[in-house]
Amino acid sequence: MNVALMLLIALLALAAGYIFYGRYLSRTLGIAPDRETPAHTMTDGVDYVPAKAPVLFGHHFASIAGAAPIIGPVTAALFGWVPVFLWILIGSIFLGGTHDMSSLVASLRHKGRSIGEVIEENIGISGKNLFLIFSLSTLILVVAVFASIVAKTFNNTPEAATASILFIVLALAFGQILYRWKLPLGPSTVVGVILLFSSVWVGVRFPIQMSEGFWIVALFVYVFLASVTPVWALLQPRDYLNSFLLYALLISAILGIIITNPEIQLPAFTGFNNEVLGPIFPLLFVTVACGAISGFHSLVASGTTAKQLDNEKNARVIAYGGMLTEGLLAVVALSTVAILTRGIHAVRLDEVGPVTLFSRGVGNFLASLGIDPVVGTSFAALAVSAFALTTLDTATRLGRYAFAELFDSIGHHRSGQRPLAWSQNRWTGTAFMVIVSGALAFSGRWEVIWPIFGSANQLLAALALLAVSAWLAHLGRRALFTRIPMYFMFAVTLTALIKFSYDNIIQRHYFLGLLSVLLFVLAVVLAILSYQSLRQDRSGGRQEPPSEIL
Repeated sequence: MNVALMLLIALLALAAGYIFYGRYLSRTLGIAPDRETPAHTMTDGVDYVPAKAPVLFGHHFASIAGAAPIIGPVTAALFGWVPVFLWILIGSIFLGGTHDMSSLVASLRHKGRSIGEVIEENIGISGKNLFLIFSLSTLILVVAVFASIVAKTFNNTPEAATASILFIVLALAFGQILYRWKLPLGPSTVVGVILLFSSVWVGVRFPIQMSEGFWIVALFVYVFLASVTPVWALLQPRDYLNSFLLYALLISAILGIIITNPEIQLPAFTGFNNEVLGPIFPLLFVTVACGAISGFHSLVASGTTAKQLDNEKNARVIAYGGMLTEGLLAVVALSTVAILTRGIHAVRLDEVGPVTLFSRGVGNFLASLGIDPVVGTSFAALAVSAFALTTLDTATRLGRYAFAELFDSIGHHRSGQRPLAWSQNRWTGTAFMVIVSGALAFSGRWEVIWPIFGSANQLLAALALLAVSAWLAHLGRRALFTRIPMYFMFAVTLTALIKFSYDNIIQRHYFLGLLSVLLFVLAVVLAILSYQSLRQDRSGGRQEPPSEIL
């Protein structure tokens, strides 16, 4: 079998999923174009700002499509290309897409608030607080890890540092052009994209070489400012323009695959237990992670995207379509290693890592288009680093939201009144995220905690599906389309956490073992709370007319 055929099957499957299953989700969730979204009813000029569909898709896609959908499939290919390929397609169409779109719609029905707010109304205040603590902890880990990854990338590839700085300046100007000067989106986009790729060229010509420590400090200064800046000024335009980098990467890589049409050399299946990763269940699903389903997406959908959605009709293309596009990126990432033999793949993965392995594969595909493989490899590396930076500052803003909601929830629970204003302003929550994440990044402990990140991320997806299922149950709907994925993800993550706890305790990595146990307990407690809530609904939960339910 050749790679082009594998890619064609993926494109057809994802297109069919968007047309048929996406339409089913839109109908089931009651998408109504005439219903006002929180971006209009709660406009504040900072977080709640209506955005045109292409702009918001760019922001949403750039935020969710970081390095993870590349790292996951390239690493999981140790099990063989067939299980990875099947899980990417099945997962993104029926689990990840459902998770992302239902999280977005649930947030829209709760005034653009987070999944934690959905849990409070449908499970209880205790469930909300536990979820927010878990979300905040996960986001701190995300920020620390991605800050370190981006700093290493800037240190090793200074061209990416120059280009990224120019991207930020360009985004600030683009935001002014769109929202202050009110210039048309089309012509502005053409000029912006030209300047975007010019920035890549300038980066190659004038690289900025600084130490890794310098870049960590600079990145945390940047994410602090990015988190408190109105979304229209930086976040929306930067992510929108950066998305064209990934579009170009995807399109050029697909064309290169079609032209070269290489044969698949990697074995279809290497066995149920891999000597590096472990048993295929649950580690295949945890390793592929964002290429099929990611809990981080629910934080983006309910954290920033729901606050900017201009019309509900855009929910399908932005949330569901965004996840399927990420699934396509995961298939392209798998393609870059499917052309290698099993031995070469394992050796190179160990020597250079998944991102470099992916970049070199893309560079080889682009060579068929007449592009120098070295230039193609550098372009792929620049695109990956740009999206890692996007994930970094989006996670910081989401952490600010979670921080404010947590203290708001604690204040209501203890005194029935709102907590002190310091906990609710955007400066305090951002400072908390930057200080704690920065300390973790500088300590180097993130490298120790990193192996459980996949499990934590997938557990977050299970919890988000649990929240949506409880909300729908409260409204008198069984919602098997969210419950079945929820059950599966709980089975995957809880099994992974049990194994991870045992392995680390045996190896005397007590911190990791304890952290895994705590995550396991959190999931079980929330599952019990939701089960109690669902039992109450079955015995006489509230009913509402269809127009109000969805």
